[in-house]
Amino acid sequence: MSNEFSIAAVTLMLHDLLKEVENIKNIDGFDELPAEVKPVQGISVETLPLDKAYEFSTKKNQLNLFLYHVEYNAAWRNMDLPGQVKPGETGHTPLALNLYYIITAYGENGSELIGHLLLGKAMSILHDHAVLGRQEIKDICKVSGLHKQVERLRITPQPLSLDEVSKLWTGLQTQYRLSTAYEVSVVLIESKQPTRTPLPVLTRGGKDINGNEKGVFVQPHLIPPYPTLEAVTFPENRTGALLGDQLSFTGHHLGGAADTVTVRFSHPILDTPLEITVAPGNRSETGIKLQLQDEPAKWPAGFYKIAVLVKTIINTKEYIHTTNEIPLMLMPSIENIAIDNVSIYANVTCSPQVWPDQRASLLLGDREFKADSHPTQIGTLKFSLDTDNDDNFDVPPGKYYVRLRIDGVDSPLIDHSQEPPVFYTGANYEVTIP
Repeated sequence: MSNEFSIAAVTLMLHDLLKEVENIKNIDGFDELPAEVKPVQGISVETLPLDKAYEFSTKKNQLNLFLYHVEYNAAWRNMDLPGQVKPGETGHTPLALNLYYIITAYGENGSELIGHLLLGKAMSILHDHAVLGRQEIKDICKVSGLHKQVERLRITPQPLSLDEVSKLWTGLQTQYRLSTAYEVSVVLIESKQPTRTPLPVLTRGGKDINGNEKGVFVQPHLIPPYPTLEAVTFPENRTGALLGDQLSFTGHHLGGAADTVTVRFSHPILDTPLEITVAPGNRSETGIKLQLQDEPAKWPAGFYKIAVLVKTIINTKEYIHTTNEIPLMLMPSIENIAIDNVSIYANVTCSPQVWPDQRASLLLGDREFKADSHPTQIGTLKFSLDTDNDDNFDVPPGKYYVRLRIDGVDSPLIDHSQEPPVFYTGANYEVTIP
């Protein structure tokens, strides 16, 4: 998630986009422009206050980008970040901001026509680049984390009335020049405060007078004729999968004996979805059984979208039918956890490996601790349990249940195979703080 470097990162990205104006002389048709419109000297793109920009541009061609206003985004201001705060948890809403920029063009020797040429080129660039891509954000300022935020950054023209223009330039105490304004939204700066994560409730509701679980059961009356996935179940009645699990998919029209059936797993981190071909003996028209590969370096933890591809060959012609997508959580598992009493750290070995762009947290009871930086794919994470830097644990002494959270997905903690459910216990599920 983006951090306090984000405002500067947005300015850097806009500045990088507008530097294309410096190559305006290479555009087809430039030589056919009237002489009074052609810039002779070089062109620079600056990020100066408007009064300084005017002084700087006395005899030069210049395009100036100035951040003149920042305001809170009303839609995101009181909204928890998806995937980071679960129901029943108390998180801190992000600092959601809209940034307002004004772009001003100055022609050499005070030429208005050259200024108009530069401004037209700048507006054309931003018009064709209304949404900033995640990869280009990462390339320019990876440390800001803007490429990982859930909302895309959009560049939108911001109309200003004559009254607003007059107040803006009068307030800046400089001479008015023809300008255009843009809004960049939304920048979500993550709060540094940890999330309060109470332990989940083991049971709720109850049984009716006949001893049956209360609830609503729906039986469909019509089955559509195309392949459809309805649900996936996991061993031990878990809510998510672990590497090596045997998964059971239910649905209909999931392929006959002569078909080739493949299950596709899509993850936001993966450029190419992972696919597993289902053996004929493990599938039917209404169900599929599939062994999830135990390859920690290949399968990142987190939320997947899964679909079934049914390939049928009729008269030598190949047809591929794809089902709807349903979600699947691949849960991390804690292989080992060790508390370092000297440096106040917890070292956690987990499976699968954690990728550089993944968000990792260690939950001790209802306290959250973020993982130290991991610039490479790694199987052991380090968590500082002393965020106040006072050589003491930030949790009172005692025994705590442990969860590892990767991109919003927690490691198993509840044994759903028992009635009622209970918490797992043992070396990898409990730690003692001295």
